[in-house]
Amino acid sequence: MNMSKSDQKRVAAEAALEYVKAGDVIGVGTGSTADFFIEYLASIKGKLDGAVASSDASAAKLQHFGIPVLDMNQVGTLPLYVDGADEATRNRHLIKGGGGALTREKIIAEASEVFVCIADQTKLVDRLGTFPLPIEVVEIARSMIARKLVRMGGQPVLRDGYLTDNGHPILDIRNLDIMNPVELERQINQIPGVITVGLFALRSADILLIGTESGVNTI
Repeated sequence: MNMSKSDQKRVAAEAALEYVKAGDVIGVGTGSTADFFIEYLASIKGKLDGAVASSDASAAKLQHFGIPVLDMNQVGTLPLYVDGADEATRNRHLIKGGGGALTREKIIAEASEVFVCIADQTKLVDRLGTFPLPIEVVEIARSMIARKLVRMGGQPVLRDGYLTDNGHPILDIRNLDIMNPVELERQINQIPGVITVGLFALRSADILLIGTESGVNTI
């Protein structure tokens, strides 16, 4: 079996369906792999009571398939959150936010009992940091935060012409060699003006479903 990257995303997304239980309200992420998951969800939508979306784009896609979209504040704890990642390690630490939805993704992950991350095998790495680390920031603090990240060894680049669904800019930090994701996440969280850093290490994924050329690898 010689599966393309797109096929690998599909098999990982389909494998996540087995974690969906009847009557659940689940969290749904953002991005190409999450989009495949939404398509598969449509086939069992009668089983769901609804979903909480991590972005306006995912909310629109869920509604397109007739899946009710609920407000996070109305639902409390979620039994399940399914989303992709830009990078993942075997410790289930992630970089997320390439699609710009990192703040809502982190909120939903924190509110979920089980976080299932779905990805193709190119996303599985030994150490995080090849993919630029996204940080959503308050506009007034953007330059100050960038200077601090330079001192931490990173190269911040403003995501040009981009604002998140929350109305904030994103700095993408290149060339950070992330030896200790938990400690780095804590460190960046302490910088005033940082809304969210795209490191998911303090609340890592519980299960990684990695699509490979020979099927799905569960970590």
